[in-house]
Amino acid sequence: MRRWWKVTLAAAAVLALGGWICAPYVRDWWLVRTACDGALPSGPLRKLAAGGGHFTKADTTAHPRLGDYGCSLRFEGRGDATLVVRMTAYTGRDDQDAEFLFDFPRAGISRMYPMPQDLPGYVDQFGDLQFLVRCPDLGKDAMGRPRRMLVSADLGYATARTSHAVYETVVPLVNSASRHLGCGATPLTVPKGDAAPPDPDKGEDPVPVTEAAGTGCGWVAHAGLPRSAQWHVEPLVNDTAPAVRCDLDRAASPTSSEYLHLSAWYGDWSNRLVSDDGVRQALTATARCAGEAANFAVSAEQRIPGVGTAEQRRLLRAFAADQVERRGCTGLRMTG
Repeated sequence: MRRWWKVTLAAAAVLALGGWICAPYVRDWWLVRTACDGALPSGPLRKLAAGGGHFTKADTTAHPRLGDYGCSLRFEGRGDATLVVRMTAYTGRDDQDAEFLFDFPRAGISRMYPMPQDLPGYVDQFGDLQFLVRCPDLGKDAMGRPRRMLVSADLGYATARTSHAVYETVVPLVNSASRHLGCGATPLTVPKGDAAPPDPDKGEDPVPVTEAAGTGCGWVAHAGLPRSAQWHVEPLVNDTAPAVRCDLDRAASPTSSEYLHLSAWYGDWSNRLVSDDGVRQALTATARCAGEAANFAVSAEQRIPGVGTAEQRRLLRAFAADQVERRGCTGLRMTG
């Protein structure tokens, strides 16, 4: 009898130990299955979070009447290092404008990077992914503008932020947010191949202006830029994004460069970027695109020999005309 009792205790200890060992894995499975209302794909999520430990917490907030929905998933660690992914979606204009104000301060010339062409968004200077999609099921707002949904996806510092798993994880969240907020947006598809968000610390690879014809800034190859062979362009263009840029630079000396930024912003939110108290700034242009304003601007970080105000204005016109043609906009006019 004593021997049987010992065997029973040993078996119970083994089961208890096994349960203690398995508990974190069971919790992992449950959190992946239920986080963000089940929208997270297991395989890509685990690739994204490969640098962390076990998953520990999932949160979801939803206020459909207020037009916001969000969720997050975390793993073991301290502080910001615990975040795997956080998504917040807004259909209200005030919330969207606040996000754009953060990404594009008054001057508007903030670093941003393009997503693959089929995704309507950009990667901001902090590495967060911003998607802006049209919501046909929500109709128009009080000013007669098509309703849209802005989705912001924030990735943790310990995640694989520049891997294809980012798009595999985040795109389903955008589609899920559309369903929760009654947006009715056309579902986005994950880009094929190994497309991944760029590293904000590195940006896109610049291209010699003379070889730029096949890029999103191909117009510059035929723009007659003075001493064009000396210039490079960084094509930060996606034809469905709410913000794009063509950044030009050339070496001014062995230790310094000269920069020229041509920017386009799509939506009425961008009007504040090109005006001071209702007066349009110099070296700007405007058009109408998809029922809202589009704004274009050129800026230089310093005086550039051979590229004065008149030349910058000519380059702005060429850039804006190319963008208007790409997007099917109307009413392009130079302002300021």
